Amino acid sequence: MQLLFLLEQVVNGLVLGGYYLLIALGLSLIFSVGGVVNLAHGAFYALGAYVSLEIARRLGFGAGVALSPVVVALLGIAFERFILRRFYTADPILSLLVTFGLALVAEQAIRIAWGAAPLPASMPQAFKGAVVLGDFLFSKYRLFLLAVVATVLAGIWLLLNKTAFGRVVRAGIQRPDMVAALGIRLQPYMTTIVMLGVGMAALGGALFAPIVIVHPAMGAEILTVAFVVVVIGGLGSFWGVVLAALLVGVVRGITTHFVPAASEASMYLLMFLVLMFRPRGLLGERIEKFE
Repeated sequence: MQLLFLLEQVVNGLVLGGYYLLIALGLSLIFSVGGVVNLAHGAFYALGAYVSLEIARRLGFGAGVALSPVVVALLGIAFERFILRRFYTADPILSLLVTFGLALVAEQAIRIAWGAAPLPASMPQAFKGAVVLGDFLFSKYRLFLLAVVATVLAGIWLLLNKTAFGRVVRAGIQRPDMVAALGIRLQPYMTTIVMLGVGMAALGGALFAPIVIVHPAMGAEILTVAFVVVVIGGLGSFWGVVLAALLVGVVRGITTHFVPAASEASMYLLMFLVLMFRPRGLLGERIEKFE
C-alpha cells in the first residue's frame, strides 16, 4: 500500500512538473532569444486563469481553455512591441525593473477587475472522478492535464526543430551575430516567441485553475518556481527546462509523501545541489546577447 501511495505521488509530481513546464518553458525561450528576464511572466499566467473563468461562464470550460491563451497571446504582441523591444540591447537591470513594475500593475488591475477574493473554478463533469487500475487510483483530470502538456511540448519541439522558423530561433539563441550577418532580423521572430511564451503561461493558468486557488497574487507565486526550474535546467536549453520541471515536480511529490513540511524547501535544495556541480544548470548553454 505504501508503494502504491508513493507511485501516486510520483505521478502527481509529473503533473506538477507539467504545470511548471508550461510557465518555465516560455520564460526560458523569451530570455534565450531576447536576453530579457521577464518578471511579468507570472501576470500572464494569472490573466490566463481569470480570462478562462470569464469565458467558461459564457461558453463553457473547453472554450475557456482554448480561447484564453489566444487572448493573452494577443496581449503579448503589445507587450513585446511597446515594452520588451526597448530593452533587448539595454542594461538587463532596466528590463528587470520595468517588467517587475508591470507585474505589480497587472496584479492590482486584476484586483480592480475581479476583486481580491479567490474565485472558484470547476472542472467538466466528464473529468471528475478517478481512474482505477487495481489498487492504483488517479484523478481523471490530472491524467487529462498530463496529456495536454505532452501534446503542447511535442508541438513546441516540432516548431523549434522541424521548421524554418525554429532554425532561425535556434540560430538566434546560439549565434545572433551570424544571424545578423545573414541579414535576418530577429525582432519579428521575437514577437512570435513572446506570443508563444505568454500563451503557454495563460494555458497553464486556464488548465490548472480547477486545482489551484485563483487569486490576484497567483502569478507572483508561480514565478519563483518557474525561475527555479529555468536555473536548474540551464538557460538556453529546451530539454534542460523540460527535465528540470519534471524533476522538481517529482522531487516535491516524493517529499510530500515523506516530509510534507519540507515540500517547498526541497526544490530550493535541489537547485543548490545542481548549481554546486553544474553552475550553468543541467543542460545549460552559453547565451550570446541579443542584437
